[in-house]
Amino acid sequence: MADIAARFQNTVRRLDALIAATSASTDTTREAVRERARDRMTRLRAFLDHLGRPAESIPKVHIGGTSGKGSTTTALAAILTAAGYRTGVHTSPYLQSPSEKLQINGDLIEAERFIRLGSHLLDELERFPAADHITYGEAWIALVMLFLEDVKADIAVIEVGAGGRFDLTNIIDPELAIITSVGLDHTNTLGDTIASIAWHKAGIIKPGRPALSAVRHPDARAPILEEAAVTGASLTEIDFERDIEVTGIASASTTWTDRATGQQWSIGMAGRFQARNGYTSLIASRILSDLGWDIDDNARRRGLRTARIPGRAELMPGRPRTMLDGAHNGQKVAALADDLPYLLPVSDGGRRIIVLGALEAKHVDGMVESLLPHLDLLVSTSPRVLAKEAKTAEALMSAAREAGFEGTIHVEPDPIAALRLAHSIARAGSKDAVLVTGSLYLVGNVRQHWYRADDIIEQHTPWPVPDSANT
Repeated sequence: MADIAARFQNTVRRLDALIAATSASTDTTREAVRERARDRMTRLRAFLDHLGRPAESIPKVHIGGTSGKGSTTTALAAILTAAGYRTGVHTSPYLQSPSEKLQINGDLIEAERFIRLGSHLLDELERFPAADHITYGEAWIALVMLFLEDVKADIAVIEVGAGGRFDLTNIIDPELAIITSVGLDHTNTLGDTIASIAWHKAGIIKPGRPALSAVRHPDARAPILEEAAVTGASLTEIDFERDIEVTGIASASTTWTDRATGQQWSIGMAGRFQARNGYTSLIASRILSDLGWDIDDNARRRGLRTARIPGRAELMPGRPRTMLDGAHNGQKVAALADDLPYLLPVSDGGRRIIVLGALEAKHVDGMVESLLPHLDLLVSTSPRVLAKEAKTAEALMSAAREAGFEGTIHVEPDPIAALRLAHSIARAGSKDAVLVTGSLYLVGNVRQHWYRADDIIEQHTPWPVPDSANT
């Protein structure tokens, strides 16, 4: 294992080196950002041509949205796998290992396959006659396509990175495009209004292909309706308030009832918001059935029940009770906060201790305001992430005070040390509970307390069985 892990990490380092090799532009105007995005997509298409257009013929589903796209991707892929299809998945970002971004039938890419495909890609970069070097993001999408071709996927579910219209994943021509939600996030590149962000999300809708939208905000619906009309796409819209009723939230599942049929459905993920993601994937699977994919309700039920994603309302083993949730914008944190009394209850003098960290680009005021009713003690920290600036623990503490939190705040910049501090504060054997949130990167930083990255790589699952030799 040591040799494989070393070669795996060497391949990761070679890919990561493309980040440093990417020249940063000082022109941050919106048009300049869009022009660079168009250039990247043009260059990526040329590189894929150079590679022989891998996975071009593999049918794909494209899923974008401010919130819910990762869970919806996971749930729909689980349904397709349960229906007997060899289902490839691309998600972004990863928590602990880049192998998480490439999955087949729920399993992460094997280390040897990652090394082989990554090395092949890097070798081809040297042969590619491009005026500008391929960037890290372009290389990764090319790797996704090489992976899907290599595993001979029947169908692939592809999660958008950010936005949609100019996201590098938007070089695909999907069977179905899905928009899960629109909220204020990535405002520095997508715009600072709901309408402008929705315009970016709507860009994944393709001419003549079906689209599914769970967006209800009038300002967000308008650009999506317009895009569907211009492209001639058939658009199905979901209205959660009209269509479903959430009937149960447990620590590892959520149940809802379809108001039209009275049928009850359950997804293996916790939180009211997961009922929405599960229902979206359910409707998406019905659209795929209409397109000729053989998916019955038994497969839908099995897939939804087995759907599982790390770092989203994930209750960790052991004591004190600790939940990890990668909510990283105001919309996500508000949804999490609404369900905290069910997901992470405290009573009889128990305290809810929150470890909070966020990237510099995020608006943390709304996060803190949503968490205030459920926050007894705060540990402010700072995520560790490559090539992205994190908000300092001190700045987050100031934001919490400005948002009105008057309780105790501990400042601990190191994420693992922050988790250990929260655990030491939680009284042994008490009803105290710990929540880690604010950033998927932060969740990835602390998740190693329970699951080692090397074990994830070796066992190609986010939930490896611990190696007794290392425990």
